[in-house]
Parts: sequence; C-alpha cells; structure tokens
Amino acid sequence: MNIAQAHDLLEQYKPEEVHYFYDPTTKLKAIIVIHSTALGPATGGTRFFSYPQWELALEDALRLAQAMSYKNALAELPFGGGKAVILGDPKRDKHPKLLRAYARLIHQFNGRFTTGEDVGIGPEDLREMMQETRFLAGAQGITHDLSQVTAHGVLHGLRAAFQSVLGSDAPQGRTIAVQGAGKVGYHLIRLLTEAGARVTVSDVDARALERVRREFGAQVVEPNAIYALECDAFAPCALGGIINDQTIPLLNCKIVAGSANNQLKEPRHGDRLHEFDILYAPDYVINAGGLIAGVQDLIGGSLERALKDTEKIYDRLLKIFEISRREGLAPHRVADRIAEERLCKRQ
Repeated sequence: MNIAQAHDLLEQYKPEEVHYFYDPTTKLKAIIVIHSTALGPATGGTRFFSYPQWELALEDALRLAQAMSYKNALAELPFGGGKAVILGDPKRDKHPKLLRAYARLIHQFNGRFTTGEDVGIGPEDLREMMQETRFLAGAQGITHDLSQVTAHGVLHGLRAAFQSVLGSDAPQGRTIAVQGAGKVGYHLIRLLTEAGARVTVSDVDARALERVRREFGAQVVEPNAIYALECDAFAPCALGGIINDQTIPLLNCKIVAGSANNQLKEPRHGDRLHEFDILYAPDYVINAGGLIAGVQDLIGGSLERALKDTEKIYDRLLKIFEISRREGLAPHRVADRIAEERLCKRQ
C-alpha cells in the first residue's frame, strides 16, 4: 500500500485518529482506530488475528471502527466508535506480557478509547489486561461472557425478521442455517433450539460442530454447503465478507441475519440481496447485544438492564424494515442513513 492508497482509505472511512504501535520487547504490533467521538468516548473490541498483510489489518480496523460508530448511534448509546487489531496468531503469539503491554497502551488513552472482547480476545485475556487498566468492557464483571448477550440480541433480531417476512415472530418450526458454532454461534444455536427452531450448522472446527450436534441435536454440513441450504434464515456468525458475488447466487433463504461483523463484502452486496428479495438485518444493528452489555459494564449498570436494552433490537429492526419497504431502499442503506443523521446532529 502506498501513500495514495492509504489516503484513499482514510478518505473513505474518515476516522478521527489512527495509531500504530510496536513494542520490540513483547513483539506487540497493534493498530487502534478512533472513528468518531461525536456521541461520546470511543469504544470497540480488540481483534487478535493473523492478517496476511498489514494493509488488510488497517482496512479491517477502519471498517470495524466505523461500524462501531454506527452501532452505538443505532443503539442510542453515549459512546463513539473505535476498534483495535493486534497483528499475529493468537494461538502462537499471545502471552501475558504482550497482553499487559497492550493494556498499558489502552490506559494511555485515559478513557478516550475503551475496548473489550473480539475474535482472538476472550474473558481470560481481559482479566490479564485488568492488571494494567480499568478501561475495559468487562472490568466490572456484570457478565463474564458478552457473547451470550450478543446471541440474545440476534435471536430478537431474527424474530423481527420473521415478523416482517413471514407474518409471525415465533422461531418455533423455522429452519435456520447457522454459519459458525463459536462463542456467539454456540449460544444462538442453544437459544434457537430451546425456542423450537430446526438448526443446521457449519464450522471449520470439527470439535465445535460435534459439541452442538451432541448438546442440541443440530444437523451439521460442510462449510461450503451452508450457503445453498433451503431455509427460512441464514445466520452468519463467523468472520465477515461472506455475502459477496460468489455466495449470493447460492443463497436459498428468505432472511440473512446473524452476529458476524462486516457480513457484506461491499455495500453493493446488500443492494443485491434486496434485489433478490432476501431481507438483510444490518449486522451492526442485530449484533449490538455484546456492545450494550459492555457499555452497561463501563457505566456501572447491570446484566438485567443490558438484556432489557438488547431486546430493543427487535423494534429497531422492525422500524428499519418498514422504512426499507416504504422507500424501496435496502435495509443497510436505511440503517446507515439513520446512524449518520444521529452522528451529524452531535457534531
């Protein structure tokens, strides 16, 4: 990536700040993006991931930080958007000294940026980081697993989609294809099964598949087979970019609604779903439960309040779907517009 390409990325996402850190002692390499503080101090999880190129890490951080600004705006939370990525393989490169060095970086922001769980960073890592900073979602301990709250919100988002498309919000008897049986996916599969839905799951981790098959009786399929399954809803709960030119023609569902961030490879792919009459629940709206719980933790709230606020995802999505129908716009365009209007009002 040359300077012109980096400038184009910054023009596209318009962050307030971008920071790159390298610590030679622990080999920590991290990028922290503060996208917007219009609504309050920036908050967003830290992703520990093995990016093939640092340019991809930068773009991922910029996209995710922007999504956090929009997510906070749609969830009506008093926080702005930010995101951090640690470059490396968490299975090989993560160790306590590195986590504590990273936590000291977070502490230097003095609350302008707070962080929490994401891919590669879990509750046990936050406990290590708490030795160096208090600016962590989860530091107060209202919940030890934000993924459960995220799954709770996705369930309510799916119910809103069922209501909009099928005329009833009941999950019972619905067929759901869940991509990813990790932290959020596991809890979503549990909630859907308890609600009487029929769930089919794919994952690259054979142990995760065996667990949900054994515990919940979920059907399992190979990773590439999940897209073409005939179902009421496809729920992406793994990594992003999976709604793209290759996968959209394969989809055999009425709804796309899951917990993964950045599900659309590009915004135009949300338009394609709309053209195919597949209802898309914008990811940063439906997956806001973990953020809501993290914010409650930061402001000294409670798990009960977090769960109650997370259930509001149902009404938010119904509003977005109604505007989408009335104006003929794809739901992600409606959600972006609402978020940008709220951010502009506070600037």
